[in-house]
Amino acid sequence: MTTLLDVTDIQTYIGQYHILQGVSFTVKKGEVTVLLGRNGAGKTTTLRSIMGLNPVSEGRVTFNKEEIQRLAPYEIARKGIGFVPEDQGVFGGLTVEENIKVAMQNQDDATKARLDKVLDLFPDLKKYWKKQGGFLSGGQKQMLSIARAYINHNDLLLIDEPSKGLAPIVVEKVMESIHEMKEQTTIVLVEQNFRMAMGVGDTFYIIDDGRSVGTGRIDELAENEELKRKYLGIA
Repeated sequence: MTTLLDVTDIQTYIGQYHILQGVSFTVKKGEVTVLLGRNGAGKTTTLRSIMGLNPVSEGRVTFNKEEIQRLAPYEIARKGIGFVPEDQGVFGGLTVEENIKVAMQNQDDATKARLDKVLDLFPDLKKYWKKQGGFLSGGQKQMLSIARAYINHNDLLLIDEPSKGLAPIVVEKVMESIHEMKEQTTIVLVEQNFRMAMGVGDTFYIIDDGRSVGTGRIDELAENEELKRKYLGIA
């Protein structure tokens, strides 16, 4: 299976704080790679470092065989990486329609087809098409955030904690959407909901105190009580 993204021993500072101290992982094309770890382990900073939002001070990020760790975030996005941030990033004063149109890189037939697909997947977005983003529920904002990343032709999507704060029924919908998106694009997922991670992931990497400490196929993790207890706090 082809390697799409290769993160090699990246080091990242936020101010004076040395957050990432050696994170490495490989993402295979067509898979969902899940980054796991306790709160504060460095998972979100890892995604932000890949996107250039938190600059990498050492190490390499290679995407489609090209090093990207010195590029600006907009340049990285143009290479074909979409980002769904933890805080959703919805523009509260814009309608659902406007939020999506602002995110569109193209308005061609392929983009329209992806938009139709995502509106079928998230009918609430179609229902509230003319409603301002600030008036949407938490689950609807998450749907909108995912939709904005999905409508562009991205080879890779980075999705940060999509189930955070959502009701179980909405989490099921988000899981369904990830399964659908997996048919079209590769995904790196940060997720605290272990059930969701198990339900959508193919490969896992564990990050602890800014370092990579474990990896394997996601179905193997269910049986590895030591890893779950030591790094995830799951007994």
